[in-house]
Amino acid sequence: MATTNDAMPKHHAATGSEKKVILASSLGTVFEWYDFYLYGLLATVISAQFFSGVNETTGFIFALGAFAAGFAVRPFGALVFGRLGDLVGRKYTFLVTMGLMGFATFTVGILPNYASIGVAAPIMLVLLRLLQGLALGGEYGGAATYVAEHAPNHKRGLYTSFIQTTATLGLFAALLVVIGTRTMIGEDAFKDWGWRVPFLISVLLLGVSLWIRMQLQESPVFQKMKEEGTSSKAPISEAFGNWKNGRFVLIALLGAVAGQAVVWYTGQFYALFFLEKMLMVDGATTNILIAIALAIGTPFFVFFGWLSDKIGRKPIILAGCALAALTYFPAFHALTEAANPALAKAQATAPVSVVVNDNECSVQFDPVGRNKFDSMSCDIAKSFLAKGGISYSKVEAPAGTVAEIRIGNTVLTAPDPAKVKGDERKAAIAKFQDEARAALAKAGYPAKANPDEINTPVVIAILTYLVLLVTAVYGPIAALLVELFPTRIRYTAMSLPYHIGNGWFGGFLPTTAFAMVAATGDIYYGLWYPIIVAGATVVIGLMFLPETFRRNIDS
Repeated sequence: MATTNDAMPKHHAATGSEKKVILASSLGTVFEWYDFYLYGLLATVISAQFFSGVNETTGFIFALGAFAAGFAVRPFGALVFGRLGDLVGRKYTFLVTMGLMGFATFTVGILPNYASIGVAAPIMLVLLRLLQGLALGGEYGGAATYVAEHAPNHKRGLYTSFIQTTATLGLFAALLVVIGTRTMIGEDAFKDWGWRVPFLISVLLLGVSLWIRMQLQESPVFQKMKEEGTSSKAPISEAFGNWKNGRFVLIALLGAVAGQAVVWYTGQFYALFFLEKMLMVDGATTNILIAIALAIGTPFFVFFGWLSDKIGRKPIILAGCALAALTYFPAFHALTEAANPALAKAQATAPVSVVVNDNECSVQFDPVGRNKFDSMSCDIAKSFLAKGGISYSKVEAPAGTVAEIRIGNTVLTAPDPAKVKGDERKAAIAKFQDEARAALAKAGYPAKANPDEINTPVVIAILTYLVLLVTAVYGPIAALLVELFPTRIRYTAMSLPYHIGNGWFGGFLPTTAFAMVAATGDIYYGLWYPIIVAGATVVIGLMFLPETFRRNIDS
C-alpha cells in the first residue's frame, strides 16, 4: 500500500512535459473509448444487421449481449496487460492495447452481415468485441497509472480526472460522427450501409493516437523502481495472492468501483437505450439529446477530480452513489413525462394490465431465436406488449385462463392456441394485434414520441443531472485506485477491480436491465439493478474504504 504523506508534496509544479503526458495519454484513451462505444450507440442498427434471424426483442437483447461480451473479458485484459505493464513498463503496454483496439474496430466496419454469411456474422462480431474488451482491459489502468505517476501528490485528482473525461469524450466523439453520418446520408442509407462509416474512420484516429504516444517517455516512478531493482517479478500473485493487497482489491471493487460503474452506465447508456426503446424517441434525436447533456456535464469530471484533492476521494464517490440510488426512479419517471408526454398521460389514465396465469408464460427472451411466442395465449399477449415497449402490470388468474389485455376499460382476449392452428392461428394473432394497437391508440398510447411534444429543455436537464452523477463518482476514482496500491504492482492491482466493476457490474447493466423489463413488463423495473448495487457500495465504502488523497505514491 502507498504510504501517507501529510507534509508538503515532493513533486515539483506542473511542467509542459506533464501537460504533454496528460494530453497524449488522454487522446489515446479517447480513441479507445470511441471504438468501444460505437457499438453501444449503434446497438439497434447492429441488431437488425447481425441478429436478424431471431425475433425483435430477442435480437435487441442479443445485440446488447454482444455489447456486454466486450465487457466480460475486460478483467482478463487487465490481468494480461496489467502484468505486462508492471514487468516491462507502462508506455509500451498501452501502445500494444491501442493497436489491438484499432484493428478490431476497423474490422467491424468491413464485416459481412447476417444476410450475407448467416450465423458466421454474429459469431465474428462477438469475437471482435472480445478482442476490443481485452485491449480496453489493459488500456485504462496503464493510462491512469502513467498520468498519476507524473502528477504532483497534491494534484493527482486533478491530473487523473483528465483521463476520466476520456470515456465520455470518446462517447461524445462517437455520437458526433454517428449524428454527422446520419445527417449527411439519411436514415435509410445509414441503416443499410452508413453505420459502417464510423467504424472505418477509426483507422485515421488510430494513426494520430499512436504517433502521439510514441513521443512519450516511460513513467519516472516506474523507471526509478526498475533502476533500483525493486520491481515485482510476479505482479499477479503479489497483488492477489496475499491478503494485505488482496483485501484492498476487494474493498476497491465493492466499496467504490461497483457503484461507480452502475451509475456510469445508467447515466450514459441506459438513459440512451431507455429513450430510444422504451420512450420511442427516434435514434437521431436521442443521440443529439445525450450529446448535449455530455457536453454540459463533461467539465465536471475535472471539477470533481480537483475537489477530491481538497476534501478527499471517498465522500464525493459515495455521495454520488447515494444520490443515484435515491433519485433514479423519480428521474426516469420525469424523463418519460418530458420526452413522451402522451405516453406518460396514457400510462396514468389508461394503465395496461395482462390477466394471466404466470406459470403458463414463457420468459420474453429466447436465446436461440426458436420461440415465436405463439403457443400460449399468455405469450401472445405479453410478446405484443414487450415488442411495443408498453409498460404493463400482471393480474394473476387461475390455471387454464385465456390471457386478456386490459387497456383502461377495454378488455381484449388473446387467441387460444389450443383452439386455432396453423394459418388460422396466424390470422387470429394478427387480428388480435390490430385490435390491441387500435385500443392503445384510442387510449392515447403513441406509436412513437412526437418530436413537437418533447420538452427538450427538461429532457436535457434530466440527462445532464444523470451525467453529473457520473462525473461525481468517476472523476476521483482513478486517483483513489492508484493510491491504494504500491508502484511494483499498481498497474495490475488497480486494473482488475476497475475492470471487474466496469466490465461486469457496469457492462452487463443494459442487457440485465432490459431482460428484467421484458420479464416483468414494467419499463422502470430495470432500475432496481443500479439502485441496489449503488446502495451496497455506499454501505461497504463507508465501513471499509480508506481515504487516500494525502498519500505519497512514490514509495
